[in-house]
Amino acid sequence: PENLQKTGSFKIRGATNHILQLDPATGRRGVVAASSGNHGQAVAHAAARSGYPAVVVVPENAAAVKVAAARGYGAEVIHHGTTSAERTALAQELARERGLAFVHAFDDPWVIAGQGTVGLEILEDLPEVDVVLVPVGGGGLIAGIATAVKETRPGALVFGVEPVGGNSMQRSLEAGAITPLDHPRSIANGLLPTQPGELTFALARKYVDGILAVTDEEIRSAVVVLLERARLVVEPSGAATVAALLSGKVPGRGRRVVAVLSGGNVDLAVLADLIGNCPS
Repeated sequence: PENLQKTGSFKIRGATNHILQLDPATGRRGVVAASSGNHGQAVAHAAARSGYPAVVVVPENAAAVKVAAARGYGAEVIHHGTTSAERTALAQELARERGLAFVHAFDDPWVIAGQGTVGLEILEDLPEVDVVLVPVGGGGLIAGIATAVKETRPGALVFGVEPVGGNSMQRSLEAGAITPLDHPRSIANGLLPTQPGELTFALARKYVDGILAVTDEEIRSAVVVLLERARLVVEPSGAATVAALLSGKVPGRGRRVVAVLSGGNVDLAVLADLIGNCPS
């Protein structure tokens, strides 16, 4: 489970891979990222390991636990706006003004390749996997996993899972073109970019078999089930795949299914609220 990964999510894979590709002279000038939280702390951690300064732009309502972690790794944290588009615009502006290397949260080939190592590990552990479920935000994780899985085991099915209130990839795939959302909303705040990336959308069109949408109530229940039965602390975004399973939205029966748990960085107060308001 990626909630047990360093920095608490899969994001460390792509962030590390990108930063390792940088020329040292570029890295020493610093790196900058825009993030709802997990990518930011992953970039901060990877940059610190390489001795590079980092700047992370997070939303005004960013989870305190994620902000504290990024700062703990030595990053400068800037709060700005509420949407991924606003954060990304400021991060790119800072990159130009300060000469920093911009590390995109998902629409970057090095980042996608790093996230794809999850797919390789799934195939190592379960070569005969039938179905892989992947949470979808901007699409970096599913782009990497789907590419790795489909190129190795073409018969396996790869489904993305999005919140009903933030299903930008689902809408885009149905429309055949990137289709932005005006105001995505969900308790799964790591899955709320206004639109998928160009690279991630292209790879999803090529390799992904479909997108499943889950409600906040289904996500909430999945978080609690994972805590109670598996003793795993998983944030709402990371539990979306289990929500799809528990709600019966995954096609087929009797198959070998892998549900990727993408992260576990959730504030204790939020976790308590999820537990307290979960339907019995």
